[in-house]
Amino acid sequence: MARTSRQSKILELISLYEIETQDDLVSRLSSSNFEVTQATISRDIKELGLIKVISSQTGKYMYSLPKANQTPNKYIFILKESVISFNVVNNLVVVKTLRGVAESVCSILDGFNLQNVLGIVSGIDTVMIIFADSEKAEYCLNKLDSIINF
Repeated sequence: MARTSRQSKILELISLYEIETQDDLVSRLSSSNFEVTQATISRDIKELGLIKVISSQTGKYMYSLPKANQTPNKYIFILKESVISFNVVNNLVVVKTLRGVAESVCSILDGFNLQNVLGIVSGIDTVMIIFADSEKAEYCLNKLDSIINF
């Protein structure tokens, strides 16, 4: 479980900050009470399939999630381990997660570039995906269900 928690935290950190190096990532993780070595981070980056992209703000390279059509199985594993349930409520898909990993799940789901999404937000244990109507929300629920194979 420590590896999954650490990797979820890595996904959260790269979605919040422009992390350029493995040392930056080690430092951010240490600030979040994850004591790791550079070698561990190197393995995590490889397992998560992280890529480096050029920041539109700074022009420097930073770690990022791959595009939706390049989604590694590791993200599916994290979703399977972290998501408790999906439900449609009117024009929303409500995703219940384990406490503390909703932001990471939100980042992964946002990386899927789901069709017709008006917005996606997370709390501590909940992600809400907002659609214009309930039909689009229901379609998304079915798509997510097929991705995760609940």
